[in-house]
Amino acid sequence: MPKNPDAEKNNPCLKEQELSYKCLDKNNYDREKCEIYFQNYKNCKEFWNRVKNDRKWKGIQPHLPEVSEREAIKAAYMATKPPKE
Repeated sequence: MPKNPDAEKNNPCLKEQELSYKCLDKNNYDREKCEIYFQNYKNCKEFWNRVKNDRKWKGIQPHLPEVSEREAIKAAYMATKPPKE
């Protein structure tokens, strides 16, 4: 449980962030060994920033969806995402 009770509400990528920190701790802060965790965190941040900006542009409040809505939003995005070639 994070020290800040609102951490998950304000940071949709909290899990990815914590996994990055754990990897660094486990690997004696060798960043090369944790690149996949960093990339995953970066992808997460980019995704939720797109969602937040889109909702802001459409006038949807709150701009960052509630924690309870996030899985459904992510699933809807994945369903409309074009397949990789």
